[in-house]
Amino acid sequence: MEELILNKREKGLQGSLKVPGDKSVTHRAIMFGGLAEGKTVARDFLDSADCRSTMRCMEQLGVKIEQFGSELHIEGVGSGGLKEPEHVLDVGNSGTTIRLMTGILAGTPIYSVLVGDASIHKRPMSRVVDPLRQMGADIQGREDGRLAPISIKGGQTKGIRYESPIASAQVKSALLLCGLNSDGKTTVTEPFVSRDHTERMLKSFGVEVKREGTSVQIKGGQKLKGTDIQVPSDISSAAFFLVAAAITPGSSIRLEKVGLNPTRTGILDVFKKMGAAYSISNEQNINEEPIGDIDVSYSELRGTEINGEMIPRLIDEIPVIALLASQANGITTIKDASELRYKETDRIAAVADQLKNIGIDIEPTEDGMIIHGKQRVKGGNADSLGDHRIGMMLAVASCISETPITVRNISAIGVSYPNFLSDLDTLSE
Repeated sequence: MEELILNKREKGLQGSLKVPGDKSVTHRAIMFGGLAEGKTVARDFLDSADCRSTMRCMEQLGVKIEQFGSELHIEGVGSGGLKEPEHVLDVGNSGTTIRLMTGILAGTPIYSVLVGDASIHKRPMSRVVDPLRQMGADIQGREDGRLAPISIKGGQTKGIRYESPIASAQVKSALLLCGLNSDGKTTVTEPFVSRDHTERMLKSFGVEVKREGTSVQIKGGQKLKGTDIQVPSDISSAAFFLVAAAITPGSSIRLEKVGLNPTRTGILDVFKKMGAAYSISNEQNINEEPIGDIDVSYSELRGTEINGEMIPRLIDEIPVIALLASQANGITTIKDASELRYKETDRIAAVADQLKNIGIDIEPTEDGMIIHGKQRVKGGNADSLGDHRIGMMLAVASCISETPITVRNISAIGVSYPNFLSDLDTLSE
């Protein structure tokens, strides 16, 4: 399905939906389950291309993984149990997989090579490789390790104190995972607290993790114990439906059991600042992760400013937030988001270009964008550019488009949400 014509949702969106499991949590459940002693069951995991890449890599390292419906049963190999792979480890399009696996393998006494697709081979690896080298890891790659393929001769690493110049859950997680197999303590300090799924889940596996302010510390030599992980619904996937309902007249929907980790709920802060009509109910905590139901309906919106500490908490949602802002009254400014230039695409340029293709004018800046509202979505031809979140953004835009939107490379959506379009249809029936 490389090209698809998407039409306006004349009656709005109605009903309830449980979006698929959280991608970040699924990745970690597979990796940590494989590193643990004993069996781990990951319930309601995300069955997507990215997570399949993590599964294949762990299986090549000797981990047995079986699927039973919506559950993954993972037989962990325990500390030091990973075997040297016979072939290269292909992470596909998954940045989380290549960066976290680099951390795991840096502290493991085996040789391995990590490769990926064309997009992965353009994404910066030095942010992970450089501090891992400070820990004693032997890592090589193109441009002195700045780009994949990455080869790793692991083992004999030591804990360090690292001041990260960026707030990045992937950098932090890679160092903590290497720290588990390193001598001494590893401490990572960030300018802001990035996603903390790694810290929360390690606790569920019996690992002691200490946090103080924006610093997190782990002691080497700890062992993971197999456990049951309930994967919450992914708020990054839910965000597209939240925005669709907020901008499509006649809409009122409920999204069930969505992950409400405070390091991920920046989209809800934006909703509040813009005056969107939403509420949260049925809140609870499972495996250290808060979840709840989110109700949202169409409403008038106002422009706002999005910057600073908010950015790490909504970085993956900015493409659809840009669309949201185009339907608000006034000006919305997004700043401090230069990290978007190093995603599956240069998302600052991609968002501006593809929204312009369907009639929405956005001014890209070096570290964000300026969006004037309220604009009409006119329709036309656009392209996901192989980026799943650009593809989903365009599908949401079609809900209010005056004429159909034809989206090329629509299959990219399968990276994180294979059934996104059918679920959007379900809410439009």
